[in-house]
Amino acid sequence: MNVELQVIGSSLRAVAEEMGAVLIRSAFSANIKERRDCSTAIFDESGRMIAQAEHIPVHLGAMPDAVAAAMALGLSKGQVCILNDPYTGGTHLPDVTLVSRTSLGYAVSRAHHADVGGMEPASLPAFSRELYQEGLIIPPTLLTEEVEQLFVANARNPDERRGDLRAQISAHRLAERRIDELCARRGRERIAAAMDELYAYSERMVRAAIARLPDGTWSAEDVVEAVEGELTIRATIQIAGDEIYIDFAGTDAQDSYNLNCPMSVTRSACYFVVRCLTEPDLPASGGAFAPVTVTAPEGCLVHALSPAAVVAGNTETSSRIVDVLFRAIGDRAQGQGTMNNVALGNDHFTYYETIGGGQGACADADGPSGVHVAMSNTLITPVEALELSYPMRVERWHLRTGSGGAGRHRGGDGVVRELRVLEDCRLSVLAERRAHGPGGENGGEDGAPGRTLVNGEEQPAKVTKQLRAGDVVRIETPGGGGFG
Repeated sequence: MNVELQVIGSSLRAVAEEMGAVLIRSAFSANIKERRDCSTAIFDESGRMIAQAEHIPVHLGAMPDAVAAAMALGLSKGQVCILNDPYTGGTHLPDVTLVSRTSLGYAVSRAHHADVGGMEPASLPAFSRELYQEGLIIPPTLLTEEVEQLFVANARNPDERRGDLRAQISAHRLAERRIDELCARRGRERIAAAMDELYAYSERMVRAAIARLPDGTWSAEDVVEAVEGELTIRATIQIAGDEIYIDFAGTDAQDSYNLNCPMSVTRSACYFVVRCLTEPDLPASGGAFAPVTVTAPEGCLVHALSPAAVVAGNTETSSRIVDVLFRAIGDRAQGQGTMNNVALGNDHFTYYETIGGGQGACADADGPSGVHVAMSNTLITPVEALELSYPMRVERWHLRTGSGGAGRHRGGDGVVRELRVLEDCRLSVLAERRAHGPGGENGGEDGAPGRTLVNGEEQPAKVTKQLRAGDVVRIETPGGGGFG
């Protein structure tokens, strides 16, 4: 890689990172400004991802589908497309994506808004059966003042939604200026040529890494805990030369509730695993995913068809896809395999967080404790920020000692988070690994399953219920599996 290409590549990545910084610092909601549940990236004129900030894996891998959908609108420079439809490039409805045309390609942001309407506050209902119940559906649409008004009118906290949306817009205006400045310094043709080479370089590096892996075919399966019973995900990984093929034939049919994944989310999970197995430190671009082919039968759990509900598919089923693929390869124990989604709200506030747990151990190290695992890469809302902004009090917040699976290398421990609500409100929890703990590997023991309790009463993995002021919600997250 020559010096000029390194400089231009670093400049493009810096634009993506600065977009993220502007979005986080300008946002109104704790979910974005404290938890950093957002992602940003730069695409070229062909709709290929060239540079991304190191944000949320489930966001970033699905972004190319969103850009392809936005490009169909024929955006002019400065125009912005908004979308959240999971079947046209989105993930789940709270993740609102903006795509803007720059002087050389596209800038993209995706941010999880704490409410976009729907049947429950915070737009994460445990028992939704159709996408329409989960919130306002936005197909790829030019963002105008009228569309912004429509968006905020369908949210429970319109001022906060307007503030977060305008923070996203500010990040895009910043990207447009920075790309203009970069083209002025280096020349538009040189930047375009560098984008081509950065994409090709990532592809070459990943193909070389795949070629070093042994050829072969491996399969595995695991279950997600549905509202009614369990659903099985089956995957086969084939490595042939410098390419990887991942197929989900045999996976159960799509869920009658909301564990469904659109293909954009399924591809995201597969790309994450391939990146971990090949070149985890390579600055990611779309070229890194070019050697990967993902297939799944239409209408199955990981290739759901509209209007299937998807809110837990984005967080929970995507996590299980990662577990299944790593189990097939067999190089590490399973992590907590859930994001432990907790949503609380009423007419006055909406709050959402995901909670970390134990990571699985591997052949040469213990698993870390109290971390966000796999498809999540967020922070937790600090106690001070949560109690200042919302009618809640944090009663407990500590490691769940001993929850990691034993082994030659021990799985990481989960955490305990206990919240007391100070107003009547609705609670929704979307979680996994309550019936089965994360699997150990190579003789290591399983991690402890998670638990959800309300006033000391154990709850199922998916639950929505009314809380009264003074009620206590306790989440005990799973530990990671042990190795050896």
